[in-house]
Amino acid sequence: MAVVSGLIRVMEKAARKAGQRLRRDFGEVEHLQVSRKGPSDFVSKADQASERTIYDELRQARPDWGFLLEEAGEIHGAPGKPRWVVDPLDGTSNFLHGMPHFAISIAAQEAKPDGSGWGDVIAGLVYQPITDESFWAEKTRGAWLQDKRLRVSARRRIDEALVATGIPYGGHGNFAHWTAVANAIGPQVAGIRRFGAASLDLAWVAAGRYDGFWEEDLAPWDTAAGCLLVREAGGFVTDFRGRSQPICDSEVLAGNDALHSKLHKVLVGALKPAA
Repeated sequence: MAVVSGLIRVMEKAARKAGQRLRRDFGEVEHLQVSRKGPSDFVSKADQASERTIYDELRQARPDWGFLLEEAGEIHGAPGKPRWVVDPLDGTSNFLHGMPHFAISIAAQEAKPDGSGWGDVIAGLVYQPITDESFWAEKTRGAWLQDKRLRVSARRRIDEALVATGIPYGGHGNFAHWTAVANAIGPQVAGIRRFGAASLDLAWVAAGRYDGFWEEDLAPWDTAAGCLLVREAGGFVTDFRGRSQPICDSEVLAGNDALHSKLHKVLVGALKPAA
């Protein structure tokens, strides 16, 4: 049984409060699909309302901490204090189209002692409002789904691996890079999935549902909690050069030790001509 810290309780309270509102709003989306205006404005407001709810809850609990928010940007806290890194609705396109695959991601990141920037992520939570699944982790305390300990997949063979990714779209991402990597990885793995919410992709790697994950051109709020989840579940998260950073976002490669190494080798080989 996991002993849940006060920090995780604060994060979960905020996520669940925002998630309750998102569930109600999601129920309205399908009624808006046939309207002339469409649901885009409604979903944008739902995203902003979720962020405001999370901000208010976290600010009340830790008034001197800063924020890095998807919508509102960076809000500075007291010098030397941690900051919250928040995505109030990861999977907006899914939400917009009435697909029940989206999440709230909240992470707590330490300030570097010398004041030069940001250091390790010390806690992370990814909450899926529709399934009511709460994936959380704390540095050195493991990764959990509610009170069940998580471990990354034990698969060692790349031909048995189910791998997730994010596909470039609408001017976002590098199609040439993605195509090269997908063409190299696709024939070697058991399957590739694109579900459209990076925080959940990483949480599912931590839970062993996926064996690996790669994507480019994400933002810190997409991956801050997920990176910690994978690492605390015994996996590896690096950029495409194999470098481990507190938050991997511009380039993300995740998996267990064996598959991360194998996927990295394939990825590097695929990108050499495009370098």
